Amino acid sequence: MARLELRSVVLDAPDVGALGEFYQRLLGWPLTSEADDPTWLRIAPADGGTGLAVQYEPQYQPPVWPSDTTHQQMQLHLDLLVDDLAAACAHAGSVGARLAGFQPQDDVRVYLDPVGHPFCLFEN
Repeated sequence: MARLELRSVVLDAPDVGALGEFYQRLLGWPLTSEADDPTWLRIAPADGGTGLAVQYEPQYQPPVWPSDTTHQQMQLHLDLLVDDLAAACAHAGSVGARLAGFQPQDDVRVYLDPVGHPFCLFEN
């Protein structure tokens, strides 16, 4: 069997640079692709591993959290393990994330990135 390796999770966005910069600030990861491509951007941990990419989508529609049957549904979300939930929440807000109105668990915080992709912060 051929070896398969997950390289990136790819998020669609109407503005690749803006969403890429948000995730660079949130995660502290360096850019690994050409900075002047308006259709694609990839960041990844400096020590290697799976990265996060942003792809231009001119017809992008933000998902609704929680899902319902009349709006764009969430296709995926990111789970981010943190060592201090309160500090991570403060950091996420400071770089432009919005706390979601619906929080399904007391020990997890759901945030929305600037174009509406949900992500969760949680402690192990």
